[in-house]
Amino acid sequence: MGLKLECNNEQEILEIGEDLIELLNTLLQKAGEAEGVAEGEVALTFVDDEEIHTLNREYRGVDRPTDVLSFAMNESVEDEQEIIYELEEGEELDGFGDMLGDIIISVETAKAQSEEYGHSLTREIGFLFVHGFLHLLGYDHQDEASEAEMMGKQEAILAQVGLTR
Repeated sequence: MGLKLECNNEQEILEIGEDLIELLNTLLQKAGEAEGVAEGEVALTFVDDEEIHTLNREYRGVDRPTDVLSFAMNESVEDEQEIIYELEEGEELDGFGDMLGDIIISVETAKAQSEEYGHSLTREIGFLFVHGFLHLLGYDHQDEASEAEMMGKQEAILAQVGLTR
């Protein structure tokens, strides 16, 4: 199966073209290779600030927009709600076994950040995508050491496709 990217566009700020999707798929392959992840599916959704603000408030308790959110399928949270599936006789539950998780990117915030940092919007979206993917694999940046590790991995992957600062 390999690594598979499913893209959804729920914003009108930026037209999401095939070139961008192709680049993100390449980044997914490079990041997977770097991390030893050969199979799985990532769902990527592009939204605006209003939508990511709602998600950030609902799932993280943070009442503001953010640039990227990641929801890993293999995370276990103490207060996580159980999901119960009722299957018909002979029906099998599938489609979740290879799902690594969801990444949501606010194109509105990405655009503002690309202008602030002085690089392209494509570079910023690529950075946020790789950042989100590493979160799906369990990386975090709660302290200086883990942030430095994550930043190093992100920059190395981005450099492979020419998305440097």
